[in-house]
Amino acid sequence: MGKRKQAKFLKLYEPVHDSFERFCRARVYGEMEYTDLMNETLLIAYEKLDSLRSEKAFLSFLFSISVRLLANDNRKLKAEKTQISEVNLVDAQTQSPEQAAEVHLLHRALSCLPEEQKESIILFEISGFSIKEIAQIQNASESAVKQRLRRGRLKLTEILTFESPQNAERSSL
Repeated sequence: MGKRKQAKFLKLYEPVHDSFERFCRARVYGEMEYTDLMNETLLIAYEKLDSLRSEKAFLSFLFSISVRLLANDNRKLKAEKTQISEVNLVDAQTQSPEQAAEVHLLHRALSCLPEEQKESIILFEISGFSIKEIAQIQNASESAVKQRLRRGRLKLTEILTFESPQNAERSSL
């Protein structure tokens, strides 16, 4: 059975190889090696060959698998970049003392926020995710994310305004 499946797969793949390779080269644009995408796609396609409804749709089958692989890879990369504990707001080596103090105050203020608000603020303001993407990441509605952003910004403003050196001087007078 394995030899027949392999022969069928090769029979379907050989005529579309060049088109598939061009597609993979165009889709990765420097994010990963196109050969890695091709290999992963072909492995999954071979494993799921039985689910292919029409042999005429084989190239489309490969395209859809590779698009899903890229989307999953991008999601994983975004999630890795936005680990809250690893957020680097400003490069520490290029900071002036004033910037370092501001970054420290911002980190401290962010730590005072509830987790969902803090995560929403970091994902939106620092990482540049859209509200729709944040809603998917947090498994919440878009209106909930907007509310978290609004409340988080208000709380940050309150914290940072209260903790600013100018206000500290005024409150001590």
